[in-house]
Amino acid sequence: MIITRSPLRISLGGGGADLPSYYLEHGGFVISAAINRYVYITLHHTFQPGLIVKYSKMEQVENVVDLKHPIVREALRMVLGDSASYLEMTSMSDIPAGTGLGSSGSFTTALLTALHTLNKTVVGRQDLAEQACHIEIDRLGEPIGKQDQYIAAYGGLQCMHFGTDGRVVVEPLAASAETLYTLEDNLVLFFTGYTRSASAILQEQDTKSKQKDTGMAQNLHFIKELGVESRKAFESGDPRRFGEIMHTHWEHKKKRSAGMSNPKIDEWYEAGRANGAIGGKLIGAGGGGFLMFYAEDKTRLRQAMKGLGLSEVRVRFDFEGSAVVARS
Repeated sequence: MIITRSPLRISLGGGGADLPSYYLEHGGFVISAAINRYVYITLHHTFQPGLIVKYSKMEQVENVVDLKHPIVREALRMVLGDSASYLEMTSMSDIPAGTGLGSSGSFTTALLTALHTLNKTVVGRQDLAEQACHIEIDRLGEPIGKQDQYIAAYGGLQCMHFGTDGRVVVEPLAASAETLYTLEDNLVLFFTGYTRSASAILQEQDTKSKQKDTGMAQNLHFIKELGVESRKAFESGDPRRFGEIMHTHWEHKKKRSAGMSNPKIDEWYEAGRANGAIGGKLIGAGGGGFLMFYAEDKTRLRQAMKGLGLSEVRVRFDFEGSAVVARS
């Protein structure tokens, strides 16, 4: 049996500038952080031919091409080929999909890590991330970005540069340990209760970028610059400044799509700001999932959000990335 895991993530700056429809034209920059909430994959041989795949549903098929789960099907085809058989795969996650924490990228990298381990092939983090991107973006045509797959593969807090030539360069955020501890302590996440498909929300951005929509391009230019400013704030030891930037980020992010927020989310956000939060935003594509705040007065914020019925999920940073947890 092989057990692997990949971390979920929070985006700290530049989110949206990692979509190929934008960065292949203008270049992109994103800061992302892996957190200690994970997607797990278990993989083991069976005595009977065929494939058993368990996720929110269960599939039992004779051939790889008959699998309905698109990522599992394409990952098996990529690593083991269409003749893969005698396998059972199960997936589990600490937090449900559709909550803005990059679960699809985590699922794909954890699955690829398990399959490469089974196949006794060694794959570096850059190649692992690119293989995951290839499956989701190229093979399956999802209108998504690349930060999720990369941060799941690498772990830590990473600055990602997306070139107009398609290359992705990853470098660790050069912040002091004290700054990282402060950031970790002051970031507070609350679940809104809404789940959504990131692809559905990102489709609008992707389409407008491909159509060279001026408003969308200008919005993403500004968001990218805020990502650069966030990096400066972290590396100069001023995480409070990041909280202020995050508020500006959210105000501009909402303009990208009518589905980015709703009156209830706006009400919760304003309540957070009125009760100790310096800034905040919805994590991920928007439309639901987790509200993330930067707050120095966390007790007041937690009491206010609890009073509004929102549950908190406490997280720490993960520095391991995609990894094999057990093998027997």
